[in-house]
Amino acid sequence: MIKRFIIALILLVIVCGGIVGFNMFRDKAIADFFANMPVKPLTVSTIKVEPVTWSPGIEAIGTVAAASGVDLTVETTGIVKEILFKANEKIAQGQELVRLDDAVQEADLEVAKTQATLDKQALERAVALQKRGVGTEATLDAARASFQTSTSQVAKLQAVLDQKLLKAPFAGTIGIPRIEEGQYVAPGTPVATLQDLDTLRVDFTVPEQRFGQLKIGQEVLLGLTGDDMPYKGAITGIDPKIDPVSRLVSVRAEITNPDGHLSPGQFIQVRIVLPSEENIIAIPQTALVSSLYGDYVYVVGPAENKATGTEADNEPSLVVSQTFVDIGRHSDGRVEITRGVKAGDEVVTAGQNRLDNGSPIVIDNTIDPSKAGQARSDGE
Repeated sequence: MIKRFIIALILLVIVCGGIVGFNMFRDKAIADFFANMPVKPLTVSTIKVEPVTWSPGIEAIGTVAAASGVDLTVETTGIVKEILFKANEKIAQGQELVRLDDAVQEADLEVAKTQATLDKQALERAVALQKRGVGTEATLDAARASFQTSTSQVAKLQAVLDQKLLKAPFAGTIGIPRIEEGQYVAPGTPVATLQDLDTLRVDFTVPEQRFGQLKIGQEVLLGLTGDDMPYKGAITGIDPKIDPVSRLVSVRAEITNPDGHLSPGQFIQVRIVLPSEENIIAIPQTALVSSLYGDYVYVVGPAENKATGTEADNEPSLVVSQTFVDIGRHSDGRVEITRGVKAGDEVVTAGQNRLDNGSPIVIDNTIDPSKAGQARSDGE
């Protein structure tokens, strides 16, 4: 009986040991398989980090206004007799625009001119008599006073008549007429807007921290978008007072508008050009990844072990390492790096969303978003 129990116990130990040994062997085989299983490299785009010439600038949003612009009004009351312009017409300085009914003023002026002519003749006769010694000094003074009075009356009535005619104070483009022929108008009634579109000014504000970098005559780039700034101008005015509420300083620049694409009242992107800086480490903004722990990039480096199955034996395998960086200024789709990468490093510019620290990669720079964006900007 004891002998049979011992034999059964031995068989049980052998079976249990075999099961445990088999499970240990299986787990080790699975772990070895996954540990040695080749990982397929991910395709990314990269760029070599090189020192660049940095062209810093001050970004702002401005409002376009005409260097010379006014809403035209009449000076006196009257009935509109004639409108002498059309909408969007090019107007010369002094060109007649609107004529009010001036029949009464013309008649008064003719009467005054006739009286002035008579007074002039009387003055000439008084002078002639005075020279011959038959006229008195009092008669000459009275004739001279009458002529001066009538001459002044003519000038006054001529000024009143001129008020019935609206002329352009400067050359420019006139807008839509806001009056009609036969309409009764009074002083202050808007007639149309006149804007000089050849020369424009842009008013904008910059933070007080940038006040010391502003100078009269400083170059300014302007455009409808931040990526396309074809217009050039210069700063013509800087407000010496900083707004105590907004902490902003007002600046005015002047630009030319040869193609006529800009209009008064329009918003426009502004970049004040600052002196260039050499040997600045900068990378495309597409290479930068932001997280709760900070900003980082993926730096390319050789792998410790050679990848198999996906690359030729004579090509070194590459991996990426997550590197946290300190960033500085932004400009033209690039960001300044003050710490973390150095000249000569190769960083990933596309494909970061699939990467982890130590991921194997292959490089394909045929498509690079940063370069494609730059090409689009240049083409525009």
